[in-house]
Amino acid sequence: MSSISTGRVILGGIVAGIVSDVLGYLVDGVWLAPRWAEGLKALGHANFAANQWIGFNLLGIAGGIVAIWVYAAIRPRFGPGVGTAIKAGAAVWFVGTLLPNAAFMYLAGLFSRHLTLYTTIGAFFEVVIGTIIGAMLYKEAAGATEANLAAVTQKAGA
Repeated sequence: MSSISTGRVILGGIVAGIVSDVLGYLVDGVWLAPRWAEGLKALGHANFAANQWIGFNLLGIAGGIVAIWVYAAIRPRFGPGVGTAIKAGAAVWFVGTLLPNAAFMYLAGLFSRHLTLYTTIGAFFEVVIGTIIGAMLYKEAAGATEANLAAVTQKAGA
């Protein structure tokens, strides 16, 4: 089995994170901004500050790197392509967004059900689309060929 190309994971992950961050800005910073403002006001907080947005974006890039690492790890089993990228992105979204949002936003009652639902669904598309785009940049480490990958994938399916 071939090794994971760390450089390609980082490159693809940074791209995935940036795409996810841009989409996240559109969802949370534009579309859901009034709901976030209401929810934060109810908690006695002001709107998000610039340094918080920077922190969110850095976390988005870290999440993108994790998503492409997962893509690279499952690629030999599922094969290269969009379907595998969707699986990787969905797995990262499930652990990194759905579970924390369900726990801290919904079950703890910190934010409204609607805000929790909308931002969680929005994040699914942010993470999955970012992962698909980042995965387009991923290639296996030197010595691994698509033919080798296909053989491994076929053997795993047998």
